[in-house]
Amino acid sequence: MNVIRVAVKAVIVRDGKLLVTQNADAEGYWYLLPGGGQEPGEPLPVALQRECGEEVGVDVDVDELLFVRDYVGRNHEFARQDGEEHALELMFACAIREGQEPCNGPLPDASQIGVVWLDLIELDNHRLYPRALKRALAEPRGPGAMYLGDVN
Repeated sequence: MNVIRVAVKAVIVRDGKLLVTQNADAEGYWYLLPGGGQEPGEPLPVALQRECGEEVGVDVDVDELLFVRDYVGRNHEFARQDGEEHALELMFACAIREGQEPCNGPLPDASQIGVVWLDLIELDNHRLYPRALKRALAEPRGPGAMYLGDVN
């Protein structure tokens, strides 16, 4: 592990539902927050706005930092493919700008097949990554960002 990848993710909640990208593999559907890697010289909010445009086709306003996650690939079930990866994910509260509806953006991730809203009270019924996000979204939050740890 030589480089720690910094990624930004959007936590967009509307009417009790969480906006996620829908992905597919041999086991079925799985879900991620929209977002991705920060480019050199790019401020975090700009990176998140770019990634949301690419993946879910909307402009967003970036608000407070909610969650921070380490992902050290060798420590998790995807170690075989992610063993050398170390990512730091910063998850921000975001709002979609008025008059826009999310859809597959012009540059979705390779496994992305769609964009869906998942009911917050039904997150346990879905393969949402990181899984710790399910608990974090259900718990009342205090001030400041919550560190989720090295989780998947």
